[in-house]
Amino acid sequence: MILNPFEANDAFNMVSLTTAINILPNNYGRLRELNLMPAKGVRSRSVIVEEKNGVLNLLPTLPPGSPGTQNKMGKRKVRTFTIPHIPVDDVIMPDEYEGLRAFGSESDLETLSSIMNDHLQTGRNKFAITLEHLRMGALKGIILDADASTLYNLYTEFGIAQKTVDFDLDNDAIDVPAKCREVVRHIEDNLLGEVMSSVKALVSREFFDDLIAHDSVKELYLGHVAAVNVLGGDPRKDFKIGNISFEEYAGVATDPEGTPRRFIAEGEGHAFPLGTMNAFETLFAPADFLETVNTIGKELYAKQEMRKFNRGVDLHMQSNPLPICYRPGILVKMTA
Repeated sequence: MILNPFEANDAFNMVSLTTAINILPNNYGRLRELNLMPAKGVRSRSVIVEEKNGVLNLLPTLPPGSPGTQNKMGKRKVRTFTIPHIPVDDVIMPDEYEGLRAFGSESDLETLSSIMNDHLQTGRNKFAITLEHLRMGALKGIILDADASTLYNLYTEFGIAQKTVDFDLDNDAIDVPAKCREVVRHIEDNLLGEVMSSVKALVSREFFDDLIAHDSVKELYLGHVAAVNVLGGDPRKDFKIGNISFEEYAGVATDPEGTPRRFIAEGEGHAFPLGTMNAFETLFAPADFLETVNTIGKELYAKQEMRKFNRGVDLHMQSNPLPICYRPGILVKMTA
């Protein structure tokens, strides 16, 4: 008789598995590498975002002893966002560990942990690409679900219009640096008290190819390639025009129906500021387990349970993420 060793050892309880899946390496995510949307755990499944529009106006000079100009405060707006729930189920069948008889030995425990970690790593990879997709949606201002339906349109939520700059790269007479200045100035004007260090633009392959082939950019790009060849690296990254660093982005994943979906559409790009204080964030809500109620949310959770008649182990993993841009006015869509 093969017992269920996963249930008999504390190494496979909810706390241990949750710790393990959060320690496993994250193999995908350019936005994670940029650390653009740092993680923050929250205690509830919904969050309230309060917006306070500060009123800035010029102050007149007045004679000494005069009463001061009455200060005017902005109006507050409150919005509620429900954090998406993303569960994944897996199963470990007895034949994966049926050769282990001496349960309790160190070597067997290491093998059991390896089996569990293989399943956890597979789940983590799926969560990683899903989180990258959600973060790219927040970066574009429209957060999409796996089936391309809209979870949140941040422009609608915050009552502003999406800014689009047409680079018109098919037109040789277009001044590309001037288009870049238009993007940067729009972002600067919409920081509204925020700060930034520079502007980053993630663009599709088609946009990048059209950009570097444009007459006003060719010479600049050749100089960039020469410098990269000396220092080493990929010339498709960190190509600067003015204060914008362009980077080719090729993120893609299949939806539940098996259809590949590109994270950035053909001929498009998306610009955003770097070095902000709190314009971007990824909120994580707690899992829907009794033991996690009112706790601070973690990025990932994992839990296992014996199947009926001891016919294996059901493994449940979940994440409850909401990547968000609190100032969608600083996001700019670029077309070629």
